[in-house]
Amino acid sequence: MPDSLVASHPGIAPLLTDRPQRARLLEAMVQAVAEKGYEAATVADAVRLARVSRGTFYELFESKEACLLAAYRLGYEVLESRIDVAIRPARDWREELRLGIRAYLQALEQDPLFARVYLVEAEVVWEEREAVLHRFAHRYAATFARSGRPAPPLEALYLLASGVHALACARVRTGGRVRDLEDILVGCAVRLVGKEETWI
Repeated sequence: MPDSLVASHPGIAPLLTDRPQRARLLEAMVQAVAEKGYEAATVADAVRLARVSRGTFYELFESKEACLLAAYRLGYEVLESRIDVAIRPARDWREELRLGIRAYLQALEQDPLFARVYLVEAEVVWEEREAVLHRFAHRYAATFARSGRPAPPLEALYLLASGVHALACARVRTGGRVRDLEDILVGCAVRLVGKEETWI
């Protein structure tokens, strides 16, 4: 089984040597929130899973939310880096779009605990989630710019990013395979570019 998205972050390896308790708590919080939901998960759950003391937790994090936010950011950064690697061989914008969406869905399916936190339980870190959706909107803008057609406005691309997130979230909630959404998401995204006069 591949490492979790959080554990794959390059910033985690030094922590395993210098601050292993922090690294364990980040993964433990993801597990606790994924399994119980944010409201039901507690600091006690995280410290039990990480095998550290409650005092150690509060030396490292101000709160449950602060710990989850730190893990969310690490996981998202790895998710974004995997997309970057996946789209490098793309020969045109359509292939780049498909490869990026495929990498996004594959990464989430390979780490179901983080996927649940990222997609379902992220309301508590809504400001960070909004920032992530806007970053995806800009990623779509860069991809569509390769088409040579007028690019959709950022508001439309934010809607696309939100829709991708919402469909993946719905699939995770019902226990379905997020990878099966690839064709639907690519098709919707391609149609968003539409005819050349659409966004003039």
